[in-house]
Amino acid sequence: MPNNEVDPTARVDYPARVSALATSSQDGPPPDAILISAASNIRYLSGFTGSNALLLVTRGGATLFTDPRYAIQAAQECPFPARIEKGPLIQAVSRALKTSKLRRLAFERNRMGFDAWETLKRAVPPSCNLLPVNSAVERLRMRKSPQEVEWIRESVETNSRALRRAMKRFRAGMRESELAAEIDYQSRRAGAEMPAFETIVAAGPRSALPHARPTHAKIETKAMLLIDMGAFQNGYASDMTRTMFVGKAPKRFKTMYRAVLEAQLAAIDTVRPGVSAAKVDLAARAVLESSGFGDAFVHSTGHGLGLEIHEPPRIGKKEKTVVEAGFVITIEPGVYFEDYGGIRIEDTVVVTDTGCEILTPTSKELVEL
Repeated sequence: MPNNEVDPTARVDYPARVSALATSSQDGPPPDAILISAASNIRYLSGFTGSNALLLVTRGGATLFTDPRYAIQAAQECPFPARIEKGPLIQAVSRALKTSKLRRLAFERNRMGFDAWETLKRAVPPSCNLLPVNSAVERLRMRKSPQEVEWIRESVETNSRALRRAMKRFRAGMRESELAAEIDYQSRRAGAEMPAFETIVAAGPRSALPHARPTHAKIETKAMLLIDMGAFQNGYASDMTRTMFVGKAPKRFKTMYRAVLEAQLAAIDTVRPGVSAAKVDLAARAVLESSGFGDAFVHSTGHGLGLEIHEPPRIGKKEKTVVEAGFVITIEPGVYFEDYGGIRIEDTVVVTDTGCEILTPTSKELVEL
């Protein structure tokens, strides 16, 4: 099978994932059931990819609630029983709960809206306690299986291939939005399902905006060009940033670029099982501070990714999470100056038993366009 046609349902043991969640310890004894409302968590636990669903997980398995638009899809994707409902799903779940003997029902406090919570609260029997849990599924998702790592690798390689093809069509004077559209087009052609986020193309002083949106401004010569892009493939995200210079790079740009690259490499060198996420962040921050750019580094060093572009853990100054083999994270230090521009270099890496592997194949050598 070609690399861009990996079966996204291959070798996924959804009942094992559901069992791991049902028996996991939150802030006390495991609940009798947990109601999953986040689409990414429902996909992780059941394989269902529809846009409207709830998943009720118990120690005996799971039940999917969705609407008639997804009846065929649910039967194809989800190994658990599906209830096809025509009205609001939270009300359907509530009706099912009224006859249950649940004593402890957990729900995703960081994912459920207030209206849905109120409906649920009114529906549960008086003997049932509602337990808010935070990131219960996300904690399981942090450690990727070998198959998940391979899907992310596919996405990363597609992302890099798209940048390489798009830059062959680059010319000075292109608009930021034009280059962003070319990147998205090449990404789709290379096998991506969709961008993982709105592609960032920012030139000149606008590159000092870490989350700049492409505009109709022209990419002129004698300016830096920052591109931050990602793709979803097989449902899994990739993320990469490269900063180039249009024309011959001046000394100031080269100095900044060298400092950011050294910071990124220092952080990558720190990644290994047993190290805290904060220590990885500190490794990058220490290099930039020693280079005189500490105050220009205004965000965290990275984040986890997988079924979502931003997942735990956050690679930041106060993040206590200990890195484990199987984590997939980004390493992306950057420095930004309002009247000049910004430089960020980002790779996706997977934590191994002894360190980490850089999945991103795109070169980090300074590029002059």
